[in-house]
Amino acid sequence: MKPIIGITPSMEVDETYYKVANANIKAILKAGGIPVVLPYFEEMSDVTQIVGEIDGLLATGGYDVDPTYFGEEPHPNLGTVIPKRDHFEKLIIEEMLKLDKPILGVCRGSQILNVTVGGDMYQDIYAQCQDRDLLQHNQKAPLSHGAHYVDVTEGSLLHQITGLETLRVNTRHHQANRVVRSPLKVSGTARDGIVEAIESKEHHFVLGLQWHPENMIAVDDEASWNIFKAFINACQKRH
Repeated sequence: MKPIIGITPSMEVDETYYKVANANIKAILKAGGIPVVLPYFEEMSDVTQIVGEIDGLLATGGYDVDPTYFGEEPHPNLGTVIPKRDHFEKLIIEEMLKLDKPILGVCRGSQILNVTVGGDMYQDIYAQCQDRDLLQHNQKAPLSHGAHYVDVTEGSLLHQITGLETLRVNTRHHQANRVVRSPLKVSGTARDGIVEAIESKEHHFVLGLQWHPENMIAVDDEASWNIFKAFINACQKRH
């Protein structure tokens, strides 16, 4: 039996439809999982039930995270916020962590993962990181192109999965994790100091990536492929 992977979708402000990039679906299918797109459940009983049914969670990219969740007022450069998505993703991540079920968070997914455990983030790195010279974090290149490098922490889950001390990654974001709270730790950083990867010290497989490995699979990037295979393997074991 293949593991069932819940995928959190995005939504527009008018809340007329859900949407998921096809690259996410293809990555899960190719790695051997069964992708299921999840609506934004509001009742805790519904969240608990769906967590009992899925074997892993892919928290995808999308619009910005509501800063009130980490005690800040909105910055002038804050982008679109979808409150129902923030609420649902925090609930389902909390339940997945309680049951030690695998989580892969991508871009926004990595940020909401950290915020859920009490961490915080930059609402806009270009306005809030003026103490350093930042890299271009919203690349002007195809989505599959590795635009900058990430240094990987030796011995980390990410290091074990990829076997690499340096990854070349794509990038399209203006927010990023700032203070990372336990049980999470930083396992990858860009060369300008921006947090690019986080993972749990206490769970079998909880990994958050600021970049989009689902897009790099299209050019047969081995590290990206290994990340999705490791995620699905962890879900299979949990199943």
